[in-house]
Amino acid sequence: MKTFTVDELMVPLSEYATVSDDASLYDAILALEKAQEEFDETRYRHRAILVFDKNDKIVGKISQVDALKALEPKYAELLPETRGRQMGFSNKFVQGMLDQFSLWASPLDDICERSMDRKVVDFMHTPTEGEYVRQDASFDAAMHQLIVGHHQSLLVTDAAGEIVGVLRLTDCFAAIFHRLKECKPASE
Repeated sequence: MKTFTVDELMVPLSEYATVSDDASLYDAILALEKAQEEFDETRYRHRAILVFDKNDKIVGKISQVDALKALEPKYAELLPETRGRQMGFSNKFVQGMLDQFSLWASPLDDICERSMDRKVVDFMHTPTEGEYVRQDASFDAAMHQLIVGHHQSLLVTDAAGEIVGVLRLTDCFAAIFHRLKECKPASE
């Protein structure tokens, strides 16, 4: 059976959507769109943007949810950081929040106009220790880290601790299920 490595499945940093920490939400969206257009069409498209500081170090990530939350800044006051755990709100609670705090009450054009110049550092997610994996780590260890942490991706580091890529849950999922299809006997 083929054994996958983190190094084989990761997306190299050079192929990932990136912006500087002084970029705006609009800049980040354009970077994501460009990376999606240029990415290998046989793989899942990018769904996140990495944020670099002035020293070319990755200091944050912006997911699709982060970008949408940035359009409605009230979320920063209402929702605690939830990465790595499930919230499990009831529909009644969610609707109550929407009504009580008038979320998304403005027309989308107004929300966009007010939000597109927001700096990414104001809403990006700063990765925690559990969101890094070494490129020489075993695939099973990386899968365990993705599952237990409820992560959509992990930043991949080399032996020196420098970030060299991103291991995405979608790529791991695809690799595993392509292998499962190969395991099924042809007679079935």
